[in-house]
Amino acid sequence: MGKIILTDRTKGFISIIFVMLIWGSSFSVTRTVVQEVPPYIFATLRHIIACMALLPFYLHRRRMVKQQLPYGKLALMGLAGVTVYYGLFNFAMKYISASTGALIEGLIPVFIAIPAAIILKEQLHKKLITGMVLCVTGVILVGFIGSPKGDTHALAGSVLMLLAVCCWSAYTLLSRSVKETDTLLTTAVSTFIGSALLIPIAAVNIGLHGMPEISLRAWAGIVYLGIFASALAYFLYNRALESLPAAQVGNFLNLNPVIGAVIAMIFLKEAFTGWQIAGGLLVLAGIWLSAKRVKH
Repeated sequence: MGKIILTDRTKGFISIIFVMLIWGSSFSVTRTVVQEVPPYIFATLRHIIACMALLPFYLHRRRMVKQQLPYGKLALMGLAGVTVYYGLFNFAMKYISASTGALIEGLIPVFIAIPAAIILKEQLHKKLITGMVLCVTGVILVGFIGSPKGDTHALAGSVLMLLAVCCWSAYTLLSRSVKETDTLLTTAVSTFIGSALLIPIAAVNIGLHGMPEISLRAWAGIVYLGIFASALAYFLYNRALESLPAAQVGNFLNLNPVIGAVIAMIFLKEAFTGWQIAGGLLVLAGIWLSAKRVKH
């Protein structure tokens, strides 16, 4: 048998699919943990674990790569993609269901594609635009028209999640702008900085309200999110951005509503309607269309 050679583009697709599987599960896990642990304490513990997981790989890589790092942009990445994003995300998940949170995050492609076209001069070809329209239509079907009765739709939580979407768009564009920098170093340093900024916020929270009692189940969720959803997934996400346009990577984020809603249905017993199934199929069709190579 001949040796299988994967192109950078194929590796990018594989990376982003793994990321979606991990992040799709994070909504249900976060929804469970945040019922016990205050949002910023939760975010801090999660990212301390992520930093511990990344540190040995960072030290090894730093000895091999003597590249000058763009610390200014990495600091902004850490602030937007870790400190602010996870504060907003965790607070939002206190007030909305796991499936609703996943579905609102399905609007991320629009928040990525338009700034990417304006700032990074990425071309929005017809297939990508059509795929994006299908994805957003699917998200609307899944998240709003098809939402089951009795599902939580607190306005405050929805607004917080939309603000988190804006932060993730900024993180994605910043990551795309430093794609020439080593991926592991980019991921590690931005995570270190963002986590460091979380610590004083958590310290104030503990000083005012004390350290909460955390069950074994919640600790398991925090460790899973720290190692897989933060350390590993951030590395794979940034690797995907090296070989794929930001808008195309953004469209793959529409898998989150589908995966997140299915996992919430299975493990949290959240309802899943016919409209949501139809919307999920539209999301998959949009991702398939946007992922097709354009013939020049």
